[in-house]
Amino acid sequence: MTDEKKSTGSVTPLRPTRPCPECKRPSQREHYPFCSARCRNIDLNRWLTGAYVLPAVESADDSDQDADN
Repeated sequence: MTDEKKSTGSVTPLRPTRPCPECKRPSQREHYPFCSARCRNIDLNRWLTGAYVLPAVESADDSDQDADN
């Protein structure tokens, strides 16, 4: 490589930093969107233990089938 190709200027990040969903510190590239492995593991633990649950909503069609049987 020539010295012209070796630029010491700043590199544009692939994605902008954003606050960590756990502690609100700026995210780090290695752990995106988290700031550290600790925050990433906390979030993973919450998923695995069922702390993040989407509420189930029964549709009107499901209740009609139960009444017919």
